[in-house]
Amino acid sequence: MIKIDQYFDPAGWQKFTQAAEGRETPFLVVDLNRIKIKYNEMVNLFPTAKIHYAMKASPAVEVINLLADLGSNFDCASVYELDRVLDSGVDASRISYGNTIKKAKDVKYAYDKGVRLYATDSEADLKNIAEFAPGSNIFVRILVEGSDTAEWPLSRKFGCHPNMAIDLLIQAHELGLVPYGISFHVGSQQRDVAAWDDALAKVKYMFDWMLNEEHIKLQMINLGGGFPANYLSEVNPIQVYAEEVKRYLSEDYNEDDMPEIILEPGRSLVGGSGVLVSDVILISRKSQTDLKRWVYTDVGLFQGLIETLGEAIKYPIYTPKMETSTSQGTVVLAGPTCDSADIMYEETGYQLPQELEIGDKIFWLTTGAYTNSYSSVEFNGFPPLDVVYVD
Repeated sequence: MIKIDQYFDPAGWQKFTQAAEGRETPFLVVDLNRIKIKYNEMVNLFPTAKIHYAMKASPAVEVINLLADLGSNFDCASVYELDRVLDSGVDASRISYGNTIKKAKDVKYAYDKGVRLYATDSEADLKNIAEFAPGSNIFVRILVEGSDTAEWPLSRKFGCHPNMAIDLLIQAHELGLVPYGISFHVGSQQRDVAAWDDALAKVKYMFDWMLNEEHIKLQMINLGGGFPANYLSEVNPIQVYAEEVKRYLSEDYNEDDMPEIILEPGRSLVGGSGVLVSDVILISRKSQTDLKRWVYTDVGLFQGLIETLGEAIKYPIYTPKMETSTSQGTVVLAGPTCDSADIMYEETGYQLPQELEIGDKIFWLTTGAYTNSYSSVEFNGFPPLDVVYVD
């Protein structure tokens, strides 16, 4: 059973409950101060790295403005994200175009706005960058292992084999681009610290090959994101990840040859800042002898909980009746839409109080990342997720 003090001190929880009072559900409450604390923590843990916030985790203007003021750089995946950052007064020199899938006209648009750092993983995209963003710095994303230990894998669609990446780096040089570095992503909500070690071993081989065989010195390693938020699954604290990643790097490079390091945190920065508030709208059973209750809430996959697809991300769920309940039972948690896929948890075995009733509130903790950004527009007529920001 979830205890609220596992995630909040009394003052922090009071801040959320006060912001939620009297509002129509569902809605998301985001505590910006929690993001500030997480950002400063990461800066202290990686003092020499450049942090490029992965905007897709939460592209809200309020979050961008906060991080911009704190000195963050930004990783954009579209020209729409780019415009939002630029409109917040962020200089283009603090922005990377991290999506390897982009239209040629979008490359030109970003270049004309001043962006000079681009990710790639294919020859066709590389040629677009050479034509429409001449002279820019490029980094090639490689395929790495880690999908088995990441709760939200990011393999297959992005990245290329290291041998192909070397070919792209050589071709980038021939096309007048700057072969600047290599990137990888070990998977979002990565539990295994060793996943970074395996990836960095591949990167080290590529750095040495480029220098020894092509006389091209790469300058940067982009370690991507993947650092975990505090969901149900037990994970190491971020300090452990930082210590191990820095140790892996120090084993491969001496102080004078240490490449520029870029981190692209998203989930780990903003995940813990959010609480999604919903109402129970129906409780039923599928037969007279069914031991499981179906609990339908007014928030589901299409209102921000898409990462429960396949029951991948397991959010901590709290209801005030947990404080006084004498009995729990297994539930299936489902959303409100007329789509049979709109089931958050059926196999995981979530337990909620037997005393739970229609109209009770359910609080979905650690929902600051990938909720408001994934929320659909008007599926079944439901509006986008309402978001309340507190300091």
